[in-house]
Parts: sequence; C-alpha cells; structure tokens
Amino acid sequence: MARSVPRHDHDAGGPAELLAAKAALRQEVWSEMSAARVARFPGAAGRIPNFTGAEAAAERLRATGVWQAAGTVKANPDSAQLPVRQRALEDGKTVYMAVPRLAEQEPFFALDPAHLSEPPRKAASIRGASRSARRVTLAELSRLTWW
Repeated sequence: MARSVPRHDHDAGGPAELLAAKAALRQEVWSEMSAARVARFPGAAGRIPNFTGAEAAAERLRATGVWQAAGTVKANPDSAQLPVRQRALEDGKTVYMAVPRLAEQEPFFALDPAHLSEPPRKAASIRGASRSARRVTLAELSRLTWW
C-alpha cells in the first residue's frame, strides 16, 4: 500500500493560487523523477528526494568559485545533500545543518571540521551529526554570505 503524500503548504503563508502552483510543480517533479527512475530509495513523492547523480552535483558545486570562497555552508538534513555536507567538511568548512523538523530550542547542528569525532562522511549524516556536532540556536549561527 502506497503511503499518502504529505501536504507541504498546510502551514505556509501566501496566496492560495501560489501555494497550489508550488504543490503542482512538486508533484510534476516527483512524477518525472519516478518515470526517469532517478529517485533513490525511498522514492521521490512527499519529500526532498535523493537522486541518482547527487554526488556528481556536489562535485560540480564544489568546483564553483562561490563554494571555494565560502567558509560556512548551511545544508538541509536530506539525503540528497549528504554529499554536499561531506565535501564541505572535507574542504574545512563549517556546516550548519537543520535538526530534522526544526522542533527543538537548538534547531541546528554546527559541524566544525576541526572538532569532529568521526570522518566527514559519517559526521555529515543525521546520526553522525547527532554524535559529532554541537546544537545551536538560530542566534548562534554564524553569518552566511550570499552571492
């Protein structure tokens, strides 16, 4: 039995027609990823999906000047961004990763590559971050620069 796809706009603000358009676009992307067979386990629908090529995408990001200039990276805890988090740690960048569901008083993991108790690949995972990172509040996040 297929699981029901959660709504992502139940608590979002904004015009209803914009929220509906975003929901339709999400569904279209999930369908296309499934049809192209590029969605990795557990599938695309209802989430930020992991995908075939996530590692290559992380390498392309790593080659950019913006990446090379950055000392800090903010990434989501989703599987698709694991290669990005890993490479950031390997490159000596501090990684801020949201605690899943942002439900805590300290909703971010701060991964400092100089103070990891595990290799970057393990530390960049949710489980590894829970062991290797310190938890921080929004106010404690270092300023991120946007280009």
